[in-house]
Amino acid sequence: GALVTGGACAFQAFSLFVKATEVPAAAQCSAGGEGVRWRCCRLAFAELSGIHRHVALQHAGDIGQQAGLADAGQQAGLTAEQAAAEANASSGPAAAGNAGGLNGQCPDISGTLPDTSHLSYDDLTSKVGEVLLYYCYCEVKDPEKLCAWQKSLCQHLHLTGKVRVASEGINGTVGGSKVATNLYIEVMLSQPLFKDILSQEDFKSSAGGAHCFPDLRVGVFKEIVPMGIDPKIVSYKETGIHLSPQEFHREVEQYLSQASQGQSDTILLDCRNFYESKIGHFQGCLAPDIRKFSYFPSYVDENLELFKDKRVLMYCTGGIRCERGSAYLRSKAACREVYQLKGGIHKYLEEFPDGFYRGKLFVFDDRYAICSNEDIISACRYCGTLWDQYKLCSSQHCRQLVLTCPSCRKKGLTACCPVCQEKELKVTSRASGQTLKEECECTRRRPRVPIEDVLQRMLDTGK
Repeated sequence: GALVTGGACAFQAFSLFVKATEVPAAAQCSAGGEGVRWRCCRLAFAELSGIHRHVALQHAGDIGQQAGLADAGQQAGLTAEQAAAEANASSGPAAAGNAGGLNGQCPDISGTLPDTSHLSYDDLTSKVGEVLLYYCYCEVKDPEKLCAWQKSLCQHLHLTGKVRVASEGINGTVGGSKVATNLYIEVMLSQPLFKDILSQEDFKSSAGGAHCFPDLRVGVFKEIVPMGIDPKIVSYKETGIHLSPQEFHREVEQYLSQASQGQSDTILLDCRNFYESKIGHFQGCLAPDIRKFSYFPSYVDENLELFKDKRVLMYCTGGIRCERGSAYLRSKAACREVYQLKGGIHKYLEEFPDGFYRGKLFVFDDRYAICSNEDIISACRYCGTLWDQYKLCSSQHCRQLVLTCPSCRKKGLTACCPVCQEKELKVTSRASGQTLKEECECTRRRPRVPIEDVLQRMLDTGK
C-alpha cells in the first residue's frame, strides 16, 4: 500500500506507535467518551484515519527512530504522511479531490501545523464557538500543496466547513470552537504565502461552530468564487475602489437623499442571489433576480444600458463576489465609477447594526441567516405573514429554499410551491435510483437572466 518508503520496518514502527495509544475496549467509555478508540497528545480519536493523520503530522520523527532508518526524521515523515494520504483518500469528502497529495506525493506540511498538545479535546471541539468567513486573492503557484495543507490544518483543529483553493487565492468559511478558530487565524496570518496580504480584519466572525456544517470540504478549483469567467480574462487585480464601512455608509446616505429628490446618478447594486437579498438588503438597492453568481456576468451584459455613465456602489456578503463582479463591470467600460463595500455586509453590520441594511444576512451554512436588527422584510410563501427563516423544500428532488411560517408548516405546506408539493407525493412511486429534474413553478417563472425595466427601476429607487 502506501508505506513503500522504508519498507516493512517503517510499517511495523508505525503500527506499534498506533497500537501503543489504543484505548482498551473495556475502558473506552471511561477513557474519554463514547466512541473514543485512541488517545494521543491529550486528544481523542474515534477513527483509524484520524490517528493516522495525527501520527503523520506530529510524530514522524518518532516513527523514524523506531524504524532505525537512516535520515530518520525525513524518511519517516514521508512514510507516515503517505499513510495519512491513504486514510484521507478513503475517508475524506469527495470534494477534496487529490488534496491528500500532489501527483502521488504528499507535500511536506508537517512543520506548519500549530502545537495543540497543551489543549484538551474539549477545548478543540466545544460547540460554543464561531464561524469564520474570509478570502485572500494572491498568486498561488502550487494550489494542490496549499489544499493539502489547508485540509490537514482544518482536520487538526477539528474545523468543518468549505475551503476553495485556486491559483488566484483562497476562500473559506469554517466553523469550530473559539480556541480552534483563534489558532486557525493565527496560523493563516503566519503563513508566508499570505504575508502582508491577509490581515486580522479580513476574518469575519459570527456565533456558531463546527455543527453549522455537515462536514469539511477542501478542494482545488479554477476560481475561488464561481463566477464562470476565467480569472486570466477578468482578474481580481482590476477590481473597483474599496470603501470602508464608514465610507460606504456615507455614500448610501447621500444616494438615498438624492434618490428621494429624483436626482441620483448612482446605482446601489446587490450582487448576491435573489434568495439572499429577499430576506435582507440595503434600502433602495437594485437586487438582481438571479439564482447563481455565475449568472451575474450575463445579467450585466443584458442590462448594460442601465449602468451607462452611472456611479455603482456594489456589495455582497463578505466582499469576495464584489472583487470579481466589479472587475467584470469595469471591463464593460459602461460605468463612470465602480465602488465596493470592503468586508461586505458582515463588516458593515459590525459597525452599523441599525444602519441602512435591513433584515437578515443570509449565510451558506446550516444557520441560513444571522441577524443584527429586528426587521423582517420578507413573508411566508403561503399566507403572507412576515417571516424570514428559510427551510429546504420538503420535496427531496428540490434544493430550493422556502419561507413558510410555523402555522403553514403545521398544515403540511412545506414545499416551495404546489408543483413540488405534488411531486413529493409521486416521488415515492418512482423506481429506486431515479431522480426528478429540479424544476417546478418557482424555477419556471424565474428567467435565467432577468431584464431590468429601467424606467420602473428609476421610479422604485429609494423606496
